[in-house]
Amino acid sequence: MTVVHPITRAWVTTGGTGAQNYDEFADDAEITAIIRDNPSSALAIEMPHRAPESLGRSFTDALSDAVARLARARADGSYTPAEQVVVLYRISAPGEEPGYGMFAMVDTDQISTSADEPGLVIRNEDVFIAKVRERVALAEATGHLLSPVLLLQTGNRSGGSAGGDGVGGSGTPGAGAGGSGAGGSGAEPGGNAGEALHRALAEATDTAGAPAATDIDQAGRTHAIWLLGPGARQSELLALAGAGELVVADGNHRSLAAQTGGLPRFLAVVTTPASVAIQPYNRLVSELTSTPEELVDRLRAAGARIEPVPGPAAVPAAGGTIQLYTAGTTYAVTLPAGSGGGVENLDHALVERVLLRDALGLDPGDKRITYVGGDYPASWLVGEVDAGRAELAILIAPVTVQDFVAVNLARQKMPRKSTWFTPKARAGLVLAELDRGTTPE
Repeated sequence: MTVVHPITRAWVTTGGTGAQNYDEFADDAEITAIIRDNPSSALAIEMPHRAPESLGRSFTDALSDAVARLARARADGSYTPAEQVVVLYRISAPGEEPGYGMFAMVDTDQISTSADEPGLVIRNEDVFIAKVRERVALAEATGHLLSPVLLLQTGNRSGGSAGGDGVGGSGTPGAGAGGSGAGGSGAEPGGNAGEALHRALAEATDTAGAPAATDIDQAGRTHAIWLLGPGARQSELLALAGAGELVVADGNHRSLAAQTGGLPRFLAVVTTPASVAIQPYNRLVSELTSTPEELVDRLRAAGARIEPVPGPAAVPAAGGTIQLYTAGTTYAVTLPAGSGGGVENLDHALVERVLLRDALGLDPGDKRITYVGGDYPASWLVGEVDAGRAELAILIAPVTVQDFVAVNLARQKMPRKSTWFTPKARAGLVLAELDRGTTPE
């Protein structure tokens, strides 16, 4: 029996409510500006304390505003109700291959976070518990889930590793999984189930007629959705979506919030590795407790190789070396690998352990660290340092899709904030009503 189910009661956008997810921003002021320019955006519900009229209030204090905004959106026709549906999803842009997925509900008790924990939904990335608590509080206050967890259908049902740990030493992408360098690839690790789902979703959207709604994101991509009610095609897609292990690609906090909040099911977009790529996930650090020279000395003492780099700072083309930008100088840095191998030596893990913890004395959750996703280019990070809003930019080559899947199938834990999947599923397109939508049938 599949672990993927129709949405018992959905609220589907009629237009204008689509939004970036709450955690896609490097600067809270951007959230306020987007809400100001797009007052019907679901972002005003997801981040109520960042709405212009709510500034100065805490997230908890602003939850009543989120409830009121959602009630208005339902009443004014911004959403229309639908029952027992899955929602087909296509993301397209000129010059790009379309990405496909489907909005559905997934059994929360299938989430597995370790090799000895059974379940077909694999979540193996560290999280920040404060963010989880906010998502639980929002769901409890509004009675709805507004943004989906993005799940990759790997096609693997064995629960074991795809060819060992599949991860190259010193953060080198693809050394054990056929990686193809920075940015991921459209390869299909896992086999036929993922490929079959991809084909079925493409055919279903191609023959579905005019979409129920479309939305344009900040990168110019078109997000289109179609409602699919009970019937043979819905059953086929649900079976394919649940035919193999589902890896949490985006929404680690939301999936843990479903567990913490006791929800039987959570809202997800099930997609395929062929529909996504992974972009860089960089860091900014403010208020350094050491000078740039002292930082360089500490890293060299720890065994790092460091060389100044002429020209502008850039994201490395492949793993194994990171770039640091501080005080007008760019350095290429090879951090010392540990003896454990595998995921412990991915660049993001080495940055967290050697650079942030050991050299700078910072916990990864420290407020002085800003995690900056792939929507922000290297030039933006350099500009933040040059403007004095940060003191250090850390640029890291992206993990490949192959390495990501291999690490998860091996039930190893990814470093936190190490994968920025694109294109991302939009929040606010499809909502799941909790009082009916997550109740097992």
